Amino acid sequence: MAMQTYLEKRQPAHKMARFYRMAVMPNLFGEWTLYREWGRIGQGGQVRMDWFADESKAVAALIRLEASKRQRGYWIEPQQLAMFR
Repeated sequence: MAMQTYLEKRQPAHKMARFYRMAVMPNLFGEWTLYREWGRIGQGGQVRMDWFADESKAVAALIRLEASKRQRGYWIEPQQLAMFR
């Protein structure tokens, strides 16, 4: 069960438009990778990959990160939802 999410945080008064993209996917070595990319919307972002022994741990890490980002004001933009169905 590969899983992914895309979040955005926009505050026009502060000229802020940021994104945070996460995905859980298998790698070639039988492990699972939590791929994260973040940055300013419209520009290339920073990338980080964390490896996990099994899928459930990687998915749990994605869920924790998403909850943390939502507490900091990130949200799923409705028009982006169609990309992940």
